Amino acid sequence: MRTSASTFADGVDLSLYIITGISLFFLLGITIVMLFFVFRYNKKRNPVASNIEGDHRLEIIWTAIPTILVMVMFYFGWIGYKPMRQVPDGAMEINAYAQMWKFSFEYPDGRITDTLVVPIGKPVKLNLISRDVLHSFFVPAFRIKEDMVPGKNNFMWFEATQEGRFDVLCAEYCGQLHSYMLSSVTVVSESAYQNWLTTVTSITDEHPGLTLLKQNACLTCHSQDGSKIIGPSFKGLYGKSEIVETDGKDREIVVDDEYLIRSIRQPNADIVKGYMKGLMIAYDNITDEQIKDIIDYIKTLE
Repeated sequence: MRTSASTFADGVDLSLYIITGISLFFLLGITIVMLFFVFRYNKKRNPVASNIEGDHRLEIIWTAIPTILVMVMFYFGWIGYKPMRQVPDGAMEINAYAQMWKFSFEYPDGRITDTLVVPIGKPVKLNLISRDVLHSFFVPAFRIKEDMVPGKNNFMWFEATQEGRFDVLCAEYCGQLHSYMLSSVTVVSESAYQNWLTTVTSITDEHPGLTLLKQNACLTCHSQDGSKIIGPSFKGLYGKSEIVETDGKDREIVVDDEYLIRSIRQPNADIVKGYMKGLMIAYDNITDEQIKDIIDYIKTLE
């Protein structure tokens, strides 16, 4: 049984069980009746086809019963969905941002984190904001999922009922690294949450270069500890000799300011040997001053 950790879980699960049960009942029933007819009325047993006249009573029955069943399924779906759009007064508001390929969260005091932390038993409203393409915010344990559409205001809310760490997934294909767009929501007690607020470091309190790397989802593909992910690690990168493919030809370069600027502005110009082309987007939104901050930070990762 999947973990149930929000006030919505029971309603969603009930709808799922009812719809699945009705569907399985009729799947089995129709299959059995169909096989019976195939056996009972095959050509060998019934060489002369029977001419059966229509029956209005049967037509009414097989129209009314499916209509009633569909309305029953709609009812349970509706009573599970309706509360999801009715945010309680006093709910804590947090901005949830999505971009290729990362989630980030902005709290009322302005701090920004990579993962979501909330207190148990308190309504939380998420303002859903996409910075580039279509994404979808999905927390399976909470049974909540909403699209994050560029230029459109959307929201979701939830009240966690169980402490622990739960997965956050992007449930809308958003590019080649869609499957790497993962985060988490951690549910803690009210006292632990207040303590977390006083001790957690916002990414805006870090080195400005590291903040930019996090905000632009660079660390989804590039590690800081030398491990290989999607792209080359930032650790020990500056000043390192690399073999890159440029216009179909291999050449050796030294990673310097010029190379890093070109890699940010034109990521497909020089592809490091052993890595794939076309995975990184061009970051034209990053200013020259911000690129300088990024390079300064990369220099510290010796």
